[in-house]
Amino acid sequence: MEKVAYLGPEGSYSQLAAIKLRPEAEHIAYGSFRLVVDALERGECNLAVLPIENSLNGSVIANIDLLQSTEDIFTVEKTGLTLDHRLATLTGADIKGITRVFSHEQALAQCEKYLYKNFPQAELIAAPSTMASLNALETTSDAAIVGAHVKREGITLSKDNIADFTNNVTDFLLVKKGGAEKNKKSDRIFFSVACVHSAGALYDVLQPLRDGGVNMTKIQSRPIRGSAGEYRFFIEVEGDLSSEKVRKVLDEVKSISLSFKLLGAYFSDDNKKD
Repeated sequence: MEKVAYLGPEGSYSQLAAIKLRPEAEHIAYGSFRLVVDALERGECNLAVLPIENSLNGSVIANIDLLQSTEDIFTVEKTGLTLDHRLATLTGADIKGITRVFSHEQALAQCEKYLYKNFPQAELIAAPSTMASLNALETTSDAAIVGAHVKREGITLSKDNIADFTNNVTDFLLVKKGGAEKNKKSDRIFFSVACVHSAGALYDVLQPLRDGGVNMTKIQSRPIRGSAGEYRFFIEVEGDLSSEKVRKVLDEVKSISLSFKLLGAYFSDDNKKD
């Protein structure tokens, strides 16, 4: 049986994504994203689930950095999960008296307007995950932000979604140990590049994509650690990695770049293949 690592504890959004991606697998919780990837590297798990981007809050930077810095791992699937954030309190608590709100930093940011409007003086405290924030509830003046699916004795959830926008989707990656399978089809390819620090350098790196008719769906930059003022670009494009034409385009990009790393090849949710 496959074993899938995810950020726990049980009941987290990452577990929901793991179940969606691999419903028949054994799902194993870890206390941080670093530990999730470590479990994959050590062979404790066959696969790992990592949130990579939220429609409200942008990229999960820690996981982009993990994908880049970890050798011999590769993304094989991607899926979106709609998040429904609820305020959790000890049963019987009066929310007017809330002075501390716990949750994962991403959830706190996604509920910023609600929190400012309702608890402007409350202390916002980051937890390792949304589910872990429940364990921090000590008094009736404490609250947490968790998913609407959560059920725990002694805990009451708000009736409504408290996110700033209800169309709140996080994309999760399913990552394996090893590299790309040359003949496996895809409709998205994810890679990183670094280029020389000079005028037009990024344009030159992207030119093969345009010339080869490969559409770019996303690009973002991250500072290169230890190299002040220099950046690495993380790029997703439409493309089938099993296509010789597409691989030739990527080879051209690689030849122009200072560094190149293929991070994944997968299907978007709308175009999943068996």
